[in-house]
Formats: sequence, structure tokens, C-alpha cells
Amino acid sequence: MGEEEEEVTEPVSPTGQYFNSSVLSICILAVLESEVPIDDSLTMTLLKDVFLPINPRFSSVMVNDKNGEKQWKRVEVQLQDHVSIPVFPSGLSAISYENYFDDYISRTALKKFPQNQPLWEIHIVKYPTSKAAGNIIFKLHHALGDGFSLMGALLSCLQRADNPSLSLTFPALQLPSNPDCGFSKMNINIVPKCISSIFNTVSDFGWSLLKSSFVEDSRSPIRSGDEKVQFKPISISTFTFSLDHIKQIKSRLGVTINDVITGIIFYGTRLYMQTADDKSTDAHSTALVLLNTRTISGYRSVKEMIKTDAESPWGNQFGFLHVSVPELTDSTFSKPLEFVKIAQEIIQRKRASLAVNLTGRLLEILRKFRGPEATAMYIRKTLFNSSMTISNIIGPVDRNGCG
Repeated sequence: MGEEEEEVTEPVSPTGQYFNSSVLSICILAVLESEVPIDDSLTMTLLKDVFLPINPRFSSVMVNDKNGEKQWKRVEVQLQDHVSIPVFPSGLSAISYENYFDDYISRTALKKFPQNQPLWEIHIVKYPTSKAAGNIIFKLHHALGDGFSLMGALLSCLQRADNPSLSLTFPALQLPSNPDCGFSKMNINIVPKCISSIFNTVSDFGWSLLKSSFVEDSRSPIRSGDEKVQFKPISISTFTFSLDHIKQIKSRLGVTINDVITGIIFYGTRLYMQTADDKSTDAHSTALVLLNTRTISGYRSVKEMIKTDAESPWGNQFGFLHVSVPELTDSTFSKPLEFVKIAQEIIQRKRASLAVNLTGRLLEILRKFRGPEATAMYIRKTLFNSSMTISNIIGPVDRNGCG
């Protein structure tokens, strides 16, 4: 047995290969806001003793084995190459520093990871903004895992501010209950629901194939249609919504919080498109809504996720739905709740199909017969033909601090 084979820890997952290919390089940016000025004196110690041991991938690089298959190979991590502390002009206002921060994170998002070192970076911004006394930016390559895995890893480094001995808590998944759903009623409804599911599955999967291959969204203020769009400058912005207001809309419409958030994003997008170009009001725009395909309601510990028989395994476990962004009519322009309800009905119909599962099977077939690069090209085409993507993850309900 050669020494090189001993260094190889594990094969790269198919999704990991797609996300770090010649045509795709997708990363996740997470920002941790601090209420107090950041003391970076323990950064290297925390990274070495807390962060790196979470998962071997944080200490690994991608290499090709003798058969051309990508593998994760353990390396010695040079922590100083992964930590950046930007220097901004001194004596500025919080608003000015916020502009510097937004510009910095936008430039950070555009930079590609060096392939000769592990695929993660940490940026410590020690200047106050209107929202925080300091910010820590985590840039992690999507090949390391999805948002669920990586958020679980980051949260494992944190403790509750009120009581560090207690675990962080998360919102519980509340399944809707319907006392009238008896056995007889279930039998009556099961046949039309099955027929509807089959029809929706065929329709959605067929539409997904077309959208990923031939049918492009209209060019609009949110989609340039430029083949080299990934090289254009970007700007990252954040908006904060009141969770209480979102819950009020949820209760009034009888939908989920995710439905409300998606509807708000769609509504705001259409308002922006109309303001930027009044001819784009009827432009066909599609969103790729990313879904966690795990069958659990909350985070699991990192130790649980890396078990071979884990209920919620580490990695990229998600699918996507093509959802048409509703057009903004004269009626829905003045009635945003009606617009949110229309968006929810579209998404609910999509959920009733098995198109997400079939799309996953299709990607696996493409990988087996055409290879990961061709599959990555298919995914890139899917992204290119759409106008936007939407993804979200839940966070803890407690205030927390570094462990």
C-alpha cells in the first residue's frame, strides 16, 4: 500500500464533484454578527481545537486518484492562509463602515478558492456597523456540505449566552392537525390526490427538463442572459423582516412561514422589476427553490451527522423546484397578501409532485453515463436558464456566543 492511498480519507460525493468542477464553483457565505467588539486573540486556537476537528473535510483538499476519481485527501492546514482581517479607514461612522463591509463581502464572494488548500475561509471584520459591533464572515465551499450541515458545524462552536451549559434550541416543526381527517375521509380523498400527484409529477418533471435544456427565462432586470454572468461584479445586500409580522401573515392566510417569506421575496422582486423596467411586468421569471430532502425537523449534532448510518447524514442532501414567479397584476399590486397567497398555491402544487426525486435520479444517471463534469454542466444550464434561487435555513432561538 502506498503512502498516497493512506492519505486519502474518503471519496468526494457526486454533488461535491458537481459544485467544484470546471463549470461550477459554488460557495456558502455566513455572517456572524457580534454585539460586542471582536477579540481575535484566540482565533487560531479555536480553529485548531474546535473547528478543524468537526469534520475531516475542513482539513482536506480535492485530488484525483489513479483512476481519475476525486477524493478528499488530508493535509496539514496552514491556518494563517485561511484567516483574513481587513483594514478599513479609521474614524468613520457606522453607516460608512456598513458600506465598506457590504463592498468587502461582495468582493469576497467573487474570489475563487485556491485548490491547493482546504476550501474554507474566515474573515474577521472588527469595525462597527449599524447592526453589530463586529462581524465574522464564514466562506465555505458547497462541496464541503449543504447549508444544513455547515450551519450545524458552525453552531457546534457556539454556546448559549445565558447559560453555556445548555444546548442551543431551535424552533420546533409544528405539523398541521386536522381532527376531521378520519379513515373514511382519507379513503375518499386518496384516489384524486394520487391522480393529482401523478399528473403534477409528470408535468413538473417535463417542465424541469425543458427549463434545464432549452427554455430560458425572459431577459429582465434580474436576468441578463449573459453567458459569462458569473464574472460580472455582484453586490450583496441584506434585509430584515419582523418575525412577528411574518407570523401574522402566516395566521391570516393559513400558510407556512416559508410560504410567506417566499411570497414576500417574489413580490419585492416583481416590484423591483417594474420599477427598473416597466416593460418587464409580464416577463417570464423562474425561481429555483432549494429544498432540504432530510426527513427531520431540526439540527443534529455533528457526531450524529458523520455516523455511517446517520438519520441526517453530513453532506449535500437537497433538491430543487422550478417555481414560476407570479406576474404582478393591477389587483395584486395593491393587495400584496393576495400575491403571497397566489405564490403559496403555486408552491403547494409543486410540493404535491415527485419531480424533486426524479430530478435527483436524473442527475445520478447523468453522472454514471456521462460523468460529473457533464452533470455539472447540466446543473449550470439549469441555473443559467432561471432568474433566481431561493434557499433558507432555521437558526437558534437563543442568543449565543463563542464556545
